Amino acid sequence: IYYFAKDNLKFQRLEKQFKDKKQWIEGVPKLKTIAQIFKERGGYEILGSVKGAEMVGWKYEGPYDDLPAQKEPGGYPFIDDELKAKNASAANQHCVIDPGKDNIGNDIVVAGEGTGIVHMAPGCGDIDHKIGKKLGLVNLAPLDDESKFIDKYGWLEGKTATDPNTTKAIIDDLKDRGFLVYAEEYPHVYPHCWRSGDELVFRLVEEWYINMDWRGKIKKIVDDIEWIPEWGKDREHEWLDNMGDWMISKKRFWGLALPIWTFEDDSFYVVGSKEELKELAVEGWDEFEGHTPHRPWIDNVKIKHPESGLIGKRILDVGNPWLDAGIVPFSTLGYTTDKEYWKEWFPGDFVTECFPGQFRNWFYSLLAMSAELEETAPFKTLLGHGLVKDETGRDMHKSWGNAIWFDEAAEKMGVDVMRWMYATQNIEHNLRFGYGHADDVRKKLIQLWNSYSFYATYAAVDCFSPKDRTLNTSDLTILDKWILSKMHTLIKESTVAFDAFRVDKFMRLFERFLDDLSNWYIRRNRRRFWKAEDDLDKQTAYQTLYEVLFTTIRLLAPCLPFVTEEIYQNLVRSSIDDTPESIHLCDFPVADDAYIDEALMLQVDALRRVVEQSRSARNKANLKIRQPLAKLCFAIEDDSVAAFIEENSKVILDELNVKVLERVADSKELVEYNVKPNLPLLGEQYGKQLQEIRKAIAAMDVNEIVHSLKSGYCVTINLDGESIDLHKEAFLIDTKSVAGFTSELDGEIAVGLTTEMTPELISEGMVRDLIRHVQIMRKNANFAVEDRIIINGLIDGPLGDALEKYTEFFCSETLTIEMSGKVEKGEFESTFEINDQTLTLSIERKNTQKG
Repeated sequence: IYYFAKDNLKFQRLEKQFKDKKQWIEGVPKLKTIAQIFKERGGYEILGSVKGAEMVGWKYEGPYDDLPAQKEPGGYPFIDDELKAKNASAANQHCVIDPGKDNIGNDIVVAGEGTGIVHMAPGCGDIDHKIGKKLGLVNLAPLDDESKFIDKYGWLEGKTATDPNTTKAIIDDLKDRGFLVYAEEYPHVYPHCWRSGDELVFRLVEEWYINMDWRGKIKKIVDDIEWIPEWGKDREHEWLDNMGDWMISKKRFWGLALPIWTFEDDSFYVVGSKEELKELAVEGWDEFEGHTPHRPWIDNVKIKHPESGLIGKRILDVGNPWLDAGIVPFSTLGYTTDKEYWKEWFPGDFVTECFPGQFRNWFYSLLAMSAELEETAPFKTLLGHGLVKDETGRDMHKSWGNAIWFDEAAEKMGVDVMRWMYATQNIEHNLRFGYGHADDVRKKLIQLWNSYSFYATYAAVDCFSPKDRTLNTSDLTILDKWILSKMHTLIKESTVAFDAFRVDKFMRLFERFLDDLSNWYIRRNRRRFWKAEDDLDKQTAYQTLYEVLFTTIRLLAPCLPFVTEEIYQNLVRSSIDDTPESIHLCDFPVADDAYIDEALMLQVDALRRVVEQSRSARNKANLKIRQPLAKLCFAIEDDSVAAFIEENSKVILDELNVKVLERVADSKELVEYNVKPNLPLLGEQYGKQLQEIRKAIAAMDVNEIVHSLKSGYCVTINLDGESIDLHKEAFLIDTKSVAGFTSELDGEIAVGLTTEMTPELISEGMVRDLIRHVQIMRKNANFAVEDRIIINGLIDGPLGDALEKYTEFFCSETLTIEMSGKVEKGEFESTFEINDQTLTLSIERKNTQKG
């Protein structure tokens, strides 16, 4: 007669895993149902059913009750004296039990897989051990530290549990004695060593613990610490509330030897110092003296118990490494030898480590030691960060082939790229580390280097030196004032971020500033550096850019020490002799509020938004920036910002290659709105009234709806005398360009570019395209930025006609001093196409002085 859960007879075991091939092993066939197994052996007959609760208490015999260990009173090899006194052994405790529920309320044994009846082995599994402890079952721990069966296990003694031959021998034995119904390969999650891949087994061993009934002392000091992120404090309290006693021993050879000596009466003694050990030692001191307190030397020392007089030897265990790590604030600062010196440095200002791993290890150990010794927090601020994963979010493992070694990463992506990746990471999230992410970061690093390189290149050409120069605010342009205002704002915000140990916040601030510097200030000021006149305006541009670069790299140096050092040596040390030897010896920048102009930053930022939205509008209409357009219209409610944009219209016209800038009264002149009700949301809130609401919205003026929502008001509709207020989330709003424009709307700013093309605009666009190709030729020929050139080659047809109108502009942009219609091969030649017209041109340098 066989007993099993009723639902299991025809249950399709692991059907989904087999079908999806998830957590499945290749080559393992689909599992059979219990019914199929019985049918293959001649069929079966159902005799009846019984409730599981009725089976509790049933006694049975086990297949290996003949082994001596099974009959040992109190268990084996760890004997429970109370159970021994009751003559309880594994063999006479066989009975059906109800193991109950787990810590979240789920049944420990459920119907479905297998028979629904599970054998409990308290000495061979964590859950089984807990249940056995609760129910008073003996423990059998059959394996030694090499996973081999120990004595009193009969023919199994000396065999390795994880050896397939051992598995086969057990299966054959059960089959020969008629206990085995069916054997199969069954895929399931099983622990393996993450380094070697070897199977792991559960062993019941004796360990040493610190009784933690004094955890309240630790909880008292947790709140005295600044936790970053803030929820770290709650996580630590949760751990302290629910933790068990502190296991401090490890079954290893290497490590700090635990100073615990045991004696034949089962007592133990903890030695408090090397001096005390010497005083108590009765054997082995000579072999130990002169060595650190590690194995094997410490194992030679035997001591005499100061009270009982018994001779004892040290336990073989070493200490948990976190036990040792927790005492660092005391052991390294002379706590026991120079208390005054220790007081100068304790508590520490800052501690950081991976939070998921350390809130119950190092952080906890530090807190515990300090709470016991001084009843005070061992540090002021704790920053706990996330984990480092691979680019897909998986753990990195050598065996998986996704591990990236430091030396390899440093060589391939660069150490400052790595630092940038780590520094910008939100500490609460795991870092996905890999070469794809590194490529994105490298672009930002190149942007920083190019900003410095721009200054270095043109300063060398013009022999500019910042030595003995200072900025005069009366000489500054609007953009100079703007970037200096941004810079001093960055200094203030950076100081706050660094003081709060939030390097990630600083790096995000810096990245935005770098975009302002590179993509706006330098790009908009290029002509000030390019021009031939070495006037005050040019000198001011150089000095401003120098001040900004020098300040920026000092802010950045703690995060990117190598590239900032390289820039510092070339930017500062090569120009000014009496400067610190290294950037890391320079003072951290201090903000000057006199340079910060909030209104100016708001205005320039709005102007930039007009430009960026207009570029987006161009892209939407597939209009390249080289193609001039007739007019740009913009709508903005803030009159002061609008006035600033109009005053600086030349910047926008130049950036966007547009002829005229015009402010319009309302965004609806540029953008049309399409407003629809958010049906899922409204249906959930108003149910049967939805159709009436749809009709009411359709009857309303679209622009009035948008204006109300943009102004922060709700939209009110009336249904049979009932007023319903609809907020922004109740609507789905799309925009499209008004006829004749390509438009964009972002917040309070709307822009629209006219799309009509005139012959004049087309001609200028062709010339600008030609300029681009010549500039590419200059770059590919490795000409210097100041080199003047001669262009050889015939430019006729529509492009030739267009060039006649814009010859002066073309020559100025390309530094061309002569254009020859001859087909001569200069220093560099290229063939390209513009508006279906193919050209072959060559360029060569003309030996003339700049200016």
